[in-house]
Amino acid sequence: MLRYRLSVLTAAFAVATLLLPVIAHAELKMSSVFGDHMVLQREKPIHVWGWTKPGSDVTVKLADKSASAVADDKGRFDVSLDALPAGGPHQMTIAADEMIVFKDILIGEVWLCSGQSNMSWPVGSSNDADLESRAAKFPNIRLISVPQVGTQDPQHDFNGKWEACTPETVPSFSAVGYFFGRQLHQTLDVPIGLIDNAWGGSSAEAWVRRDVLESSGNFDELLAKWDDTAKTYDHDKVRAAYDKKLAKWEEIKKGARPREPRNPLVGQHRPANLYNGVLLPVLGYTLRGSIWYQGESNAGRAYQYRELFPLMIQNWRDDWAQSDFSFYWVQLADFRSESEQPSESSWAELREAQTMTMSKLANTGEAVIIDLGEASDIHPKNKQVVGKRLARWALAKDYGIEVPFRSPTYKSIEIDGNKAVVTFDHVGGGLDTFDVNQPMGFAIAGEGGKFFEATAKLVGKDKVQLVSDQVSNPKAVRYAWAENPVCNVQSKEGLPMTPFRTDDRPGITKGVVK
Repeated sequence: MLRYRLSVLTAAFAVATLLLPVIAHAELKMSSVFGDHMVLQREKPIHVWGWTKPGSDVTVKLADKSASAVADDKGRFDVSLDALPAGGPHQMTIAADEMIVFKDILIGEVWLCSGQSNMSWPVGSSNDADLESRAAKFPNIRLISVPQVGTQDPQHDFNGKWEACTPETVPSFSAVGYFFGRQLHQTLDVPIGLIDNAWGGSSAEAWVRRDVLESSGNFDELLAKWDDTAKTYDHDKVRAAYDKKLAKWEEIKKGARPREPRNPLVGQHRPANLYNGVLLPVLGYTLRGSIWYQGESNAGRAYQYRELFPLMIQNWRDDWAQSDFSFYWVQLADFRSESEQPSESSWAELREAQTMTMSKLANTGEAVIIDLGEASDIHPKNKQVVGKRLARWALAKDYGIEVPFRSPTYKSIEIDGNKAVVTFDHVGGGLDTFDVNQPMGFAIAGEGGKFFEATAKLVGKDKVQLVSDQVSNPKAVRYAWAENPVCNVQSKEGLPMTPFRTDDRPGITKGVVK
């Protein structure tokens, strides 16, 4: 235990020192992630940090635990408090030349809620918002949000505060985060702390440290593109042109109002911008894990996402210095017009890249929601089921609760004459269908590589048999391979089958890197 605590502090201190601006703090200061009403992680050493006068002795006390440190030459201090069981409320004091006191602190389970707009999408805009908000009377669920700041300069604080979950506070909070946390709270009967730092439209590369992307060697073209943009983009010039265009529009009021330009250099796509702006201020806060809903902005570069997504997760884990904390994500939902015939799909390729990540990193999991999307809206409103499917992963893997949690996944394929027989893992009580008895969503290809809709039949508990009048010698099978596939296979427990393909033909996003 002692070695673990020292390693956490050493690694976290190394990252913080590397990124910390050379500013000597004269007054005692804490990141806003620490404050009244916060939830601290139970049953793990609790990392606390802040800034004060360099060389000052600092003592932190919480409940019956205490730890001390000396602020370094930049004024940064880090301490590790012994683990506490769930409970509270407690009080924390941080004492140096001054003293800070935080009150109404609970000990429970802490999760980070991150990604793009489908994670930031609020309760107030989701299904049954009126009923959900009125019922959100959970004083032991605590919420905090990180404002959107995109920058290449490391940020160490933000404007935010912890609040108890009430009908007044929940409408603006992440719906997926809230429904996930509520399920944990009701099942485990412990306090829950949720940190929301999602940013709509964000690209995965914006969540990764610049030097990590550089060291990978897989993102040189992407970084070069942004470096060129940084050298040539003049926002003042763009803004001036917009002001002239707007003034002209104001005179005649004809056509659509010109859209105000956004500065890409401080937005949510530039590599490292969100790592520095919205992740770093909370990085190191002791937690159980993270939930993630993102990928839409990277769908056009799905092959690149195969490397980028696991790199991002590993970067977070390395810098958090809290072992391989749990990381669960939402696979992209169905979207756009339904596909009448098998076709190539960038969204299918992105889903494939997401699924691949489970085999690359431990303590990861994927909530499949291919049944919950909306053709005309990239933001499906049924966030309740999304949160519950993520919660199933956490309840099963982190808390030892026996609940179905993983969707059926492709295992193997056998060819029997003109039939393809596909076997699946994680089928629970057995494969089943939704809405109609006939399994839908399968396509089969022969020697020529062209896919045709297949007639499918469930065989036993874990197999699907496929045939097509147009394919006499099957070579490959695909399932739900489209932006918005018509598909209906699930486990008897209601978890939809994971989209897959058995071939490795180059997809339409292969080679797209920027």
